[in-house]
Amino acid sequence: MTSALIAVGAGLFYILAYFTYGRWLGRRIFRMSRKRVTPAHTYNDGVDYVPSRAEIVFGHHFTSIAGTGPIVGPAIAIIWGWVPALLWVLLGSVIMGGVHDFGALAISLRSRGRSVADICGTLINPRVRILFYAVIFFELWVVIAIFCLVIAAIFSLYPASVFPVWAQIPIAVLVGLAAKRKETHMAIPALIALALMYLTMWLGTRFPSLQIIFRGGTVSPTLIWTSLLLVYCFIASVLPVQWLLQPRDYINANQLMFMLVLLFLEWQPPSLPWRRRH
Repeated sequence: MTSALIAVGAGLFYILAYFTYGRWLGRRIFRMSRKRVTPAHTYNDGVDYVPSRAEIVFGHHFTSIAGTGPIVGPAIAIIWGWVPALLWVLLGSVIMGGVHDFGALAISLRSRGRSVADICGTLINPRVRILFYAVIFFELWVVIAIFCLVIAAIFSLYPASVFPVWAQIPIAVLVGLAAKRKETHMAIPALIALALMYLTMWLGTRFPSLQIIFRGGTVSPTLIWTSLLLVYCFIASVLPVQWLLQPRDYINANQLMFMLVLLFLEWQPPSLPWRRRH
């Protein structure tokens, strides 16, 4: 019952923050308006500037911003307890993470879609641009290295997870192609992609031939998987975002929400006092 109350309270807190603090930021600080034309429409070239559906953009940013939360939150909970972790997630996302990302997006939208580092180089001086990019480079280097190491270890320990993860790439590409057709309602590709993802999970556990295992040799399997994941990161980073990263984050966001619903349905409320058998 305590977990359910915390979840409901957190949801109400986010709704309240969205319609109060978030609305104040949007109207008074960043002065957002539906009349403004985004760079995706102004400089539409089909590669770097491409208008995207609202649900695709939401899934992309939702999955990206939620990436570190499941890592930092449990670490804080283990060290200091669940209350600091809960405060970190609630207050941190509203007054720090949300404002940071919202502000970066608003500034980028009014600067031809450029990055914050590039904008700083124009407003301050070119050396600041180089310094900013260096900081971002080393930060991403650490994050990507940790993520690749963790996923590589999972692939080595649980070979059944290899096929579902890599099969998600062609599924995401197909969803991206469907999103380009304006007459397509995204609910249909999203449901099909979700069904295919869970089908690949079943196939990965059902058929051992789909489980890739590196055995023997002098090279560690974790090192091999880490190298392959780094190659994937490079390819995904140089491809136009609407080809792979956007649709993949979109279907990942749908999968996350679907799993939250399943977890809620699986939750069994404690028996009420008058229902207990004596």
